[in-house]
Amino acid sequence: MSAPQPQHPADAPNADGHFSVPADTPTLLVKIFGKDRPGITAGLFDTLAAYSLDVVDIEQVVTRGRMVLCALVTEPPAGLEGELRATVHSWAESIRMQAEIISGIGDNRPRGMGRSLVTVLGHPLTAESTASIAATITGTGGNIDRIFRLAKYPVTAVEFAVSGTQTETLRTALATEAAKLGVDMAVVAAGLHRRAQRLIVMDVDSTLIQDEVIELFAAHAGCEDEVAGVTAAAMRGELDFEQSLHARVALLAGLDASVVDKVRSEVRLTPGARTLIRTLKRLGYQVGVVSGGFTQVTDDLRERLGLDFAQANTLEIVDGKLTGKVTGEIVDRAGKARLLRRFAAEAGVPLAQTVAIGDGANDLDMLNAAGLGVAFNAKPVVREAAHTAVNVPFLDTVLYLLGITREEVEAADAQEA
Repeated sequence: MSAPQPQHPADAPNADGHFSVPADTPTLLVKIFGKDRPGITAGLFDTLAAYSLDVVDIEQVVTRGRMVLCALVTEPPAGLEGELRATVHSWAESIRMQAEIISGIGDNRPRGMGRSLVTVLGHPLTAESTASIAATITGTGGNIDRIFRLAKYPVTAVEFAVSGTQTETLRTALATEAAKLGVDMAVVAAGLHRRAQRLIVMDVDSTLIQDEVIELFAAHAGCEDEVAGVTAAAMRGELDFEQSLHARVALLAGLDASVVDKVRSEVRLTPGARTLIRTLKRLGYQVGVVSGGFTQVTDDLRERLGLDFAQANTLEIVDGKLTGKVTGEIVDRAGKARLLRRFAAEAGVPLAQTVAIGDGANDLDMLNAAGLGVAFNAKPVVREAAHTAVNVPFLDTVLYLLGITREEVEAADAQEA
């Protein structure tokens, strides 16, 4: 039997399950701050390299051109700490920066159990809102370990990394706070699965597009007001969707089939829709739509936007006229959830790694079935039931809920250009 191999101190897990220096190891926190410029990080570690140090942790933040660079390192060999301090201060002064060096013991304190990411969307994000969010996190027993800005346009998007409390507890507390403050918040469990959500499925009417397609058809049939009233009641969950669909489509009987091209030309994409889909596709996501509307429009959207999946109801056309009927499988509330599962199976993506986006009551089953359900400018009943809500009129803000930054979006655009 071979002798057991010695274990390096850094191979021993701490109470958090991660690996770090022993708790009694003397360490130095080296902080450099001042005007940001290229070469500062390299310069600091070139300076420290002369003292045979191990790097325990590094963090760097740049805000409005001002940098704060922190390096947690092991103590230098005996008798050299004074020289190290003098050398670092001298180097910092030479580049017009300031330095602070603090002695201590061990690594950062272990993070508490329970890891969550809280994404906050504000338009604007006020100091008052931020204070309330932070206080609510603390009130659940959570600790804010890191704050990171995801975007400054078209909304301010900030991500809080939180430990010490369970995700569901945090989500419940912050949902109430979000409604009161008028900001949008998403709370998800931290982990690699967040970036692994590789299938996005959206509703179409009033989500991917600004319009209700059946109302566009109804305008050409002269029954727009009547159809709009039935649509609104269905979206509020007051009417059975399938019955309301048949009632509305019956009003279109006799319309010439040429109206399909006219409606396609009238469809208006929601602001940010192209950016959302283009960015997701570049990052390797698959994107689909499900709609209680009509394939005569969704098939066109699929081709124009490069969607991977699309399913909707189909208007029956006979002898160049709409018959006032639909053919095939009805896409209703249950049908949307069923299609989400079908798309996920075809894409080879676990259901837990899917994202669904919708606005109406007939989207609820789909939103609840997905790993993350996003209510987009939704009716109250949908906002209350979904995992999170977005209440700004920009569809690409969903990217921030996935941890994708505005800079990543712009960089991808620049590469394509």
